[in-house]
Amino acid sequence: MFTSGKQVVSRDWSPVLDAGRHHRARLGFILMSTDLAAEADFFDMVPPGVAVHITRLKTDDYTTKETLARHIDHMADAAARIQPDLRPDVISYSCTSGSIVIGEDRVMAEIAKGAPWARPMCLVQGVLDALDALNARRIVVGTPYLDEVNTAEAEYLLAKGFEVLDIQGLNLSTGTQMGQVTPQFWKEFALAIDRPEADAIFLSCGGIRALEVVEEIEQAAGKPVITSNQAQFWSCLRRAGITDQLTGFGRIFQNPGTALLPA
Repeated sequence: MFTSGKQVVSRDWSPVLDAGRHHRARLGFILMSTDLAAEADFFDMVPPGVAVHITRLKTDDYTTKETLARHIDHMADAAARIQPDLRPDVISYSCTSGSIVIGEDRVMAEIAKGAPWARPMCLVQGVLDALDALNARRIVVGTPYLDEVNTAEAEYLLAKGFEVLDIQGLNLSTGTQMGQVTPQFWKEFALAIDRPEADAIFLSCGGIRALEVVEEIEQAAGKPVITSNQAQFWSCLRRAGITDQLTGFGRIFQNPGTALLPA
């Protein structure tokens, strides 16, 4: 029995160690502080044996090209803080519009500076990976963004070789509002902007609740639907060597993503 004033002296123990709960892969994500959707999406999608580690950038709850551009200032520091002793396989900046405004190369260079042991990623690269894997070149795009951001996104997608048949935004200015739009609305919105000639529907933004209805939209539209969090997570899994074919989150998860696997 321990009594006050004594010194604890433990017996010699031989603890049994294994590779840990997350023995298959570790994924790190840098989220905006205003994001209300991504964490839940990631934990819904994560397969057994894979870790999800998250940190957040302090961000203004007012989403413009100017505020998005400031995310780069602390990117390297944020990457360095994600489980550095366990060294995640992949670290991704989880903001579609921010990836576009800043530029994916610059984002990934800063992540590599802070966490040189991880494969750097950003959300828009995951979208490109998913659309390429689906051979989707003609797309319609739905967003919650202001039109200045929608214009930047449309120009970006055109420069990447996509035909943007239509892009429609809700002109919401805050991340809080974006995260409060209902999944049912995203379903109705996606079907309203769809075109018969579109190869896929892309719902853009890591802070929206579109993943919950992605399969309902696919069934109604008869074509693949890409959401930001779904595409990013699929790409990060493949880049970490995880090829599980998950169900409930859209057609993209049936794609092995062979071109993304580690060498």
